[in-house]
Amino acid sequence: MLIVDAQIHLWESKTSPPHHRQEPLTADQAILEMDRAGVARAINCPALWDSRSNEIAVDAAERFPGRFATMGWLPLEPDGDGKILEHWRRQPGMLGLRFAILQPQHVAWFLNGQLDWIWQAAERYSIPLALAVPGHMDEVCAIAKRYPNLRLLIDHFGAGHAGKVPDALSHLPKLLSCARFENVAVKATAAPGYATDDYPFRSVHDSLHSVFKAFGARRMFWGTDITRMPCTWRACIDLFTQELPWLAGEDLEQVMGGGICSWIGWR
Repeated sequence: MLIVDAQIHLWESKTSPPHHRQEPLTADQAILEMDRAGVARAINCPALWDSRSNEIAVDAAERFPGRFATMGWLPLEPDGDGKILEHWRRQPGMLGLRFAILQPQHVAWFLNGQLDWIWQAAERYSIPLALAVPGHMDEVCAIAKRYPNLRLLIDHFGAGHAGKVPDALSHLPKLLSCARFENVAVKATAAPGYATDDYPFRSVHDSLHSVFKAFGARRMFWGTDITRMPCTWRACIDLFTQELPWLAGEDLEQVMGGGICSWIGWR
């Protein structure tokens, strides 16, 4: 079974947010840890706290062919020119875009339509796009409706980085309502981080099942955001492969890697 982590962050700078580990995760170290855990591939969402992270991502993709794909970023600005994305996917390993819309100014632009130029360009140039935008699932649904050929990925079940169940996933009904749009998929990433208990993290099993029933195996993708997880990479894998009796066979293979590779066009 091909195991593909739908979200990790690679960086080399000396600082990182307090909810992530404080030492960098370099490409070389990630490969060692992935090999130890049995992770064949990982999608790198270049760390926003390292200004060189897109360059680091391209270097990682070149040095480790087939191991890393990238959903990169560019500085958010209102009413920009989408032409800058025309050749985005020509960069080595660059298969998509990912934005964390968390700062008040960015949220305001997101809600008032001043970032629509990004969605328009991503649809025009066939660039899959991931969003971390907790608390705004209604607007994600609206974007999906306006841009039906844009492949959208919702990070971390639509949750933020803080909190535990049930509060951390209290928005789940709104997330599930996005499933009616076939161009929306969900990263089932960071699940252990929202659990109130240790492995096998039974406190999140019902939420995982609800997402699976709504989105199906081809639009729900396993992953970790490993640098903020309370457990090992292997435990994150085993949660899905060993502890969820409703996830098996072809469905399991899709959730664990096949689905995300198809979604972003990773051959």
